[in-house]
Amino acid sequence: MNWDTVQGNWLQMKGKVKEKWGDLTDDDLQMLDGKKDQLAGKLQERYGMARDEAERQIDQWADGLKETLKH
Repeated sequence: MNWDTVQGNWLQMKGKVKEKWGDLTDDDLQMLDGKKDQLAGKLQERYGMARDEAERQIDQWADGLKETLKH
């Protein structure tokens, strides 16, 4: 899924982000405001993962949304 679509629908997407990465708080999600680079940074901080791993997980998650929304 195009990240612009995720960002444009951030209010609806926050719940799906929280399902995937439950350690992120509502305050985190509010501050991220759909910004992919900031989400990657928060994943690094909360989960101790490398930047490239965080970005890979985000891309994989966004691609999965595309499939979910088709059904």
